[in-house]
Amino acid sequence: MSKLAGKSGLVWLWLSLLLLVVDYATKSLVVNTMAYQESIDILPFFNFTYVHNYGAAFSFLSDSGGWQRWFFSLIAVSISVLLVWWLKRLPASNKVLCSAYALVLAGAIGNLYDRIAYGYVIDFLHVYYEKWHFPVFNIADCAICIGAALLLFDAFTGESPKEQQA
Repeated sequence: MSKLAGKSGLVWLWLSLLLLVVDYATKSLVVNTMAYQESIDILPFFNFTYVHNYGAAFSFLSDSGGWQRWFFSLIAVSISVLLVWWLKRLPASNKVLCSAYALVLAGAIGNLYDRIAYGYVIDFLHVYYEKWHFPVFNIADCAICIGAALLLFDAFTGESPKEQQA
């Protein structure tokens, strides 16, 4: 019998915590070792570039006067509460869905911390090709994207979620 049998998806919060620590540590490293807007070449298509994102994904609404900070914070809190509730209702054995929720939760909380503490999100992972530049992102953003990809994967290949019995 599996160690996860009979447990709720809340046991997957370890993954959220691990990613929160990695996100916080990498952002702290960037802030403490790089100047704002400094860029360090890593590969011919990848740099560490320290920037502040006042908006959402792809700097959406970044020039909106400040209200977006609280709007995106409210969205992150709402999504986080919903994800924890869904994790509680899922069996821990539903590995794909539980890990997807845990990843999105970590990303939402990681960026929420930045918004509340600084008023912006610290980004530093910069992918580009010649003159084309993907928006700079961070570990929390990576967690959200991987979690979203797992949600899509589960939607097309997974079983329907079975709720934990109360």
